[in-house]
Amino acid sequence: MTKTTEFQWSPEEKAVAKLAFSTAYNREIDTLVRVVREQATHLSSMDEIWQLHDFLSARRHELDGKYDDRESALIFVFSSLVKDGWLSLDELAGLDSAKVSKIAALTRIL
Repeated sequence: MTKTTEFQWSPEEKAVAKLAFSTAYNREIDTLVRVVREQATHLSSMDEIWQLHDFLSARRHELDGKYDDRESALIFVFSSLVKDGWLSLDELAGLDSAKVSKIAALTRIL
């Protein structure tokens, strides 16, 4: 018999999670756009174009893996986003205190 630690998400918590998820994603994308614009202004060779392409491919792969919006993954996703500075614990206000505590604890150990 497998023990499940999956949390249930109320409609209110789903709304908070959706907003937090979107906020972090938009912050990271905005930062990526600024970085790419900066890099693009300094392109002077075909090698640099391919390096930018490789950078973008790697970032796309990373972002696709990081932003998993399945309820079963959100605790880990939010922990990672808080640890990386894309989200603050304050922006998760409205989630059950057990969820926020788990996110905070995982942020310290990830």
